Amino acid sequence: MLDPSVRALLDGHWYDALAALLHGVTPKGRDAAKLKRAYALATAAKRVLDLDAEDFGTIAKGFSAPWANRLEASCFPLQPRGAQRGALRSLVPLYELMLEVTQLRALRHEPLQVVVTAHLIGEYLCQLAWESALGHGGDPLVLGRTVGERWGTDDPECPHNSALRATAKRALNACNGDLAGYTAYLDKFHSRLGDALAVCAMNHATVGAGERPDVGETCPNPCRWATAGSMRDRKDLDARVRLALLYEESPIVSLRHHAPVGHFFGVPSVQEISEAWLRTWDRLTQPWADGSNPLLAGDVPAVGPPDEALPGLSVLVSAVAGQPIGPGRVIRSIGDEITALLDEDD
Repeated sequence: MLDPSVRALLDGHWYDALAALLHGVTPKGRDAAKLKRAYALATAAKRVLDLDAEDFGTIAKGFSAPWANRLEASCFPLQPRGAQRGALRSLVPLYELMLEVTQLRALRHEPLQVVVTAHLIGEYLCQLAWESALGHGGDPLVLGRTVGERWGTDDPECPHNSALRATAKRALNACNGDLAGYTAYLDKFHSRLGDALAVCAMNHATVGAGERPDVGETCPNPCRWATAGSMRDRKDLDARVRLALLYEESPIVSLRHHAPVGHFFGVPSVQEISEAWLRTWDRLTQPWADGSNPLLAGDVPAVGPPDEALPGLSVLVSAVAGQPIGPGRVIRSIGDEITALLDEDD
């Protein structure tokens, strides 16, 4: 029979507290192996809940369950030319995990962590929009097969600013050098790759001025690679990118910039988060001049739990991606495994 205090921690997804509790136990005999395994699982769940993405692959390698495979798919590869491309191959598993973390942080009544995760969701949202066109999640190892011409150059006809030019250039070479250069690219440049691609998607050969929300720099002289494909697909990509940028500039993301860095002030309350999300959702669902807002389309997927912490967040992510994406079950599956392990008869 599972101890009531342990069950309460598992039900509340307090894996950090459970790990601390198990760490302090010194069992003997057959219980020793069981509790050692439970401790390892609780520690893994804590690190995943903390979105310790750099070590997802390492964490996953210690387990053979299906959730471990999904976790490995959420990881940014540690080696520039590693066979397992993880989130560079597809951002979908990582977004499923971030949506799950948002939900669990809300259940744990951690408003600051909800805001932090909502901010992280915006980091790669433009890349998620581009995944359907690129065929990958912005993998620098193969990006050069798609982009070209003025991408990453100093050509004055390219509207990229200096930071985006540097990002574009680094993305072409990030996997061709040593580990230090690749790691520096992931740390400092990769989160800006989506912004660089967004400018290319919002080109004047696809959508004219004033037809859709003004959400930043557009490209008046698009490269041929950026206008490849049908007009329907290009307009669809433009709409999903603009929706992603609207979220990046939204009140819920801005709330993160006011989060505390000390001095005891600025922790957002649940009410402040709710108000910021309502303003965000109102902005995201405004009709566009040409009637193309993806969130107002008739085929928007119905995803996300009925009690979603930020109602509609999964729908937004799905609309940007162009496919259904909801909260995953990686962390919950680890919790289920701990429960089954500690509940089993000796």
